[in-house]
Amino acid sequence: MKLLKVHGSGNDFFILDQQQFKQPLAESQLQLLAEKICNRKTGLHGGADGVLAVGASSKESAAVGRMRVINADGSEASMCGNGLRTVARYLSLQNQQATFRVQTMYADLQVKQSTDFAPQVKVFAAEISPVSFAAKDLKMHFAGREKLINQELPEIATDFKFSAVAVPNPHLIAFVSHQQLIGSKLGEIASYLNDGKNPYFPDGVNVSFVEILAENKIFVRTYERGVGYTNACGTAMSAASLMYVLLYQPQNFEQQIEVQNPGGMVKTVAHQRSNKSYWISLIGNATFVAKVTVPLADALQGDFKAITWEETGEQQAYENFVRGLKKSEL
Repeated sequence: MKLLKVHGSGNDFFILDQQQFKQPLAESQLQLLAEKICNRKTGLHGGADGVLAVGASSKESAAVGRMRVINADGSEASMCGNGLRTVARYLSLQNQQATFRVQTMYADLQVKQSTDFAPQVKVFAAEISPVSFAAKDLKMHFAGREKLINQELPEIATDFKFSAVAVPNPHLIAFVSHQQLIGSKLGEIASYLNDGKNPYFPDGVNVSFVEILAENKIFVRTYERGVGYTNACGTAMSAASLMYVLLYQPQNFEQQIEVQNPGGMVKTVAHQRSNKSYWISLIGNATFVAKVTVPLADALQGDFKAITWEETGEQQAYENFVRGLKKSEL
């Protein structure tokens, strides 16, 4: 079995091309594989945040390929912006196209190659949509609240105002001070809202704290459902960028925003269509870390003694790029 270790802003994955098999892996195999290879303690070469399963698009789709996102715990996410950029690069090389669409759970999303951030730091832009503030799309249950925009939630925590937006993954966002950003409250809130027992988000929710660093410059720290603290979450950075524009820069649609995160930096642009709906461009690295081979049967048993791991050299280039960034200290 061939895998490709990749990351976007440090949000790392194994790309698994299902077309390498005579029959695609069954759902149970795909879930088990993700649990085994992504485990941070016992997984493949330090694990990962998830598996990106790439396959052919369905007949009704005009996309060049399909991406499914399997989290480290075996659950499936509806979308992953950082992962989509890496899949876009993979499909771009396969199909020799610079602009095309990728099928995801809810939409065929536009992707395109962009200008490199630095030598060997390849960059792709990805469309993040659809966007919804509706409680039903968020699977959010607060009595009398059909949406949540910059409001207090005493049921969850005091001293914060929260906004909830699906892109289409559900996100709960609070703009905070630097001390709140680096404190423990994010983990406490997110752990509770992802325990599978709370009445407010029974299916869980991604939770982000956002610090405004300067005009059109923010820092996003995210606790991702199915993963935990992550170096970066593409849909979280996209949702946070949209809320930043709506709450603090309402005239700044179509303006580029720099979004820093524990894993690096991306750029975003919030857009508003003529029908008043929104979408976000997520622009960032699509780094190929290593080419990997491992026997499928061994991987499903969590046995990685027989792997081959071929470094690409791109990770060092990315680390050099990140060292050059001026960012908040976490």
